[in-house]
Amino acid sequence: MQVDFYHLTATPLDRALPQIAAKVVEGGQRLLIVSARAEQRAGIDRLLWSYRADSFVPHAQIGAGDDTRQPILIADDVVAANAARHVALVDGEWREAALDFDRAFHFFEDEHIRSAREAWRALGGRDGIERRYWKQNDAGRWEQAA
Repeated sequence: MQVDFYHLTATPLDRALPQIAAKVVEGGQRLLIVSARAEQRAGIDRLLWSYRADSFVPHAQIGAGDDTRQPILIADDVVAANAARHVALVDGEWREAALDFDRAFHFFEDEHIRSAREAWRALGGRDGIERRYWKQNDAGRWEQAA
């Protein structure tokens, strides 16, 4: 199980998330995107429709159709109705249920740094969990820092 911590400093979520979501789908995998905030889920829904000028990232909000068919499902809870093995936690809150997936992406901003550090430490002593911490360099590129 791999957990990738993404500290959003220079690049906002609306630029970082679509890139990762597109890579997951292009790799033949499914993704569950989780946020407790309804307005954030609606914003992500709009974003994924318009992310690329030449195409869109296929997705739906939970309950908007046949959830089982969606490559990317946007939800308020960590329940993979689309059978996703990847989960993106995008509201800054770590959820232990993410450990039931093969890979978790935990996005957080400065306001959630304390809870992200607590999650990082708590996961450090657990068997079968590989943690990665990503930060941006001066050029704005993601670098693995830990």
